[in-house]
Amino acid sequence: MKRIHILGGVLAAAALAGGGAALGTALAGPGTASAAYGAPSTPPAVSAPAAPEIGSAALAPGTALVDGTGRALYLFEADTGTISTCTGACAQVWPPLLTSGPAPVTTGAAQASLVGTSPRADGTRQVTYDGHPLYYFAGDTAPGNVRGQGIHNFGGGWYVVAPGGNEIDDLPGAAAGPAASSGAGNGY
Repeated sequence: MKRIHILGGVLAAAALAGGGAALGTALAGPGTASAAYGAPSTPPAVSAPAAPEIGSAALAPGTALVDGTGRALYLFEADTGTISTCTGACAQVWPPLLTSGPAPVTTGAAQASLVGTSPRADGTRQVTYDGHPLYYFAGDTAPGNVRGQGIHNFGGGWYVVAPGGNEIDDLPGAAAGPAASSGAGNGY
């Protein structure tokens, strides 16, 4: 898990330091060419078609929501209800799933009754699921990647979303809930 937190910090620092220019370098890895310093480096917008597709797939942390191409969808713990708090540099690293038309189509275990949209500060509409705005992770370069899972940056944690609408927290013991107390130790 330490690797994920470090990667998240590196990506966040890269986005903040270069307005996205260093993000390409951080994600490219050693021996890979990237854009020249100072060149425009705005990442391509991850704008979904008029009716994006939300489905489910078996990913490393468990069965989770994906878009129509198999890319993992994340929630941000710092969001307040359906309102996104991820803008600017955050939205470069965690692009929102946007829509400009009808409600997204659901497939697989995704539930249409949990899908909605919410306005963003820039006037676009972000897809929500069970009240959580949905995001991609810029570090996920292929369908099925979940490199953003469990990263804590931009003020909160990022997790893939289960078809029921909850985050999948794959940390050891997280699914077990609180341990039973023997009464000693004041619950610690």
